[in-house]
Amino acid sequence: QVHLVESGGGLVQAGDSLRLSCAVSGLTFDDLAMLAWFRQTPKKAREFVAAVSRTTSTFYSDSVKGRFTIATDNAKNTAYLQMNNLKPEDTAVYFCAASHIFTLQSPQYSAWGRGTQVTVSS
Repeated sequence: QVHLVESGGGLVQAGDSLRLSCAVSGLTFDDLAMLAWFRQTPKKAREFVAAVSRTTSTFYSDSVKGRFTIATDNAKNTAYLQMNNLKPEDTAVYFCAASHIFTLQSPQYSAWGRGTQVTVSS
């Protein structure tokens, strides 16, 4: 059974950085097609943030491109989301998710973590 556990969220000020981690157990990145980060607020639907494929291709939403970086450490079976120059609009619960197919669509992701809260004050 696949488990994903996020960590690294917190309260920061605008312009600060955070690094989120997603520890994966039950399978390795070689078993996956995609590992992604999504985020959600009470007022907005879950939205795509970033993803990395098994071939290490990376994908970003326009709102985070140039500020966020997704990466994986296969030895640790952990994925990361480095978030720089954070903005108040980045405030959300961040989820990591795993998919066995190549997709950026959240309904296609079969395994999800419980999320970690990121709050950016202005």
